[in-house]
Amino acid sequence: MKIAIDAMGGDNAPREIVQGVMDAVAELQDLQITLVGDEKQIRPLLTSAQSIDILHTEEMITAEDEPVRAVRKKKNASMVLMAKEVKEGRADACISAGNTGALMSAGLFVVGRISGIDRPALSPTLPTLDGKGFLLLDVGANVDAKPHHLVQYALMGAIYAEKVRAIQNPTVGLLNIGTEDGKGNDLTKKVFEKLQQAPVNFVGNVEAREILNGAADVVVTDGFSGNIALKTIEGTAMTMFSMLKEVFMSSMKTKLAAGMMKSNLKELKNKLDYSEYGGAGLFGLDAPVVKAHGSSNARAIVNAVKQTYHMANLQVTETIRQRIAALNEEENGGE
Repeated sequence: MKIAIDAMGGDNAPREIVQGVMDAVAELQDLQITLVGDEKQIRPLLTSAQSIDILHTEEMITAEDEPVRAVRKKKNASMVLMAKEVKEGRADACISAGNTGALMSAGLFVVGRISGIDRPALSPTLPTLDGKGFLLLDVGANVDAKPHHLVQYALMGAIYAEKVRAIQNPTVGLLNIGTEDGKGNDLTKKVFEKLQQAPVNFVGNVEAREILNGAADVVVTDGFSGNIALKTIEGTAMTMFSMLKEVFMSSMKTKLAAGMMKSNLKELKNKLDYSEYGGAGLFGLDAPVVKAHGSSNARAIVNAVKQTYHMANLQVTETIRQRIAALNEEENGGE
């Protein structure tokens, strides 16, 4: 198994990327990594180069770059060369913590889509109260969507939950403004009808306030609504911890209490950190492509590598390809 990784993408690159990769190869015996980036920066950080190669380039895509233009103009950027490793068969999958839009463009233009998939979906796994987590898609790959796009998201999400997260017959919910049938706008009403006929375990509409309670294993929505939901969850968690810190630092008594609860607070913070589940998969591409969080530390990179490894090893892409082909054939009347 070989995974190509953009060593220059993200806030903490290349140091945390390199450390995470070394930790990952120490855990996964048959894993080979190609780090794509500036060898002069990467090499001094490698205390162990076992199972790790470097593909040198000094060009990179930054957070300020316009995604599509950057991918087309910066042919030797670390992210573009990473995707090219997959396209040309030298790697089975790839990971970047860099510019999200650029990674989506590299995925589409370089790696390519699965035949029959109209639009890929960006899909993180988010925490739930029971620790099980749920998959949310799309969270921004496409701000506009048609009903059949969301049906494809549901199918891809269910396959991932079943294969990688080992959930038998995963439940699929449709993010909506109410749980009753017939709720929502024109898009969600049409999607609801289609999901009732789709080959997934559809449980109906779910409200945003219930998704962290485990309302469904997979929650589908358009990229506009999904991105707002994701950023709201992330922002709420950050605000809550800022408020808790303010309370605990307000007096000597609360400072003592904070000291006694330090390990519990750390555990709670980890529960709310979706990078603990890995990165966000770009489902619908011709090979596994994973977007790690921009602020990923070494632990988050390890989790993203493990996630990507399992996606490739368990043939998630091939399963999606087969089931999408079967779904399209059924919709076209077996022609």
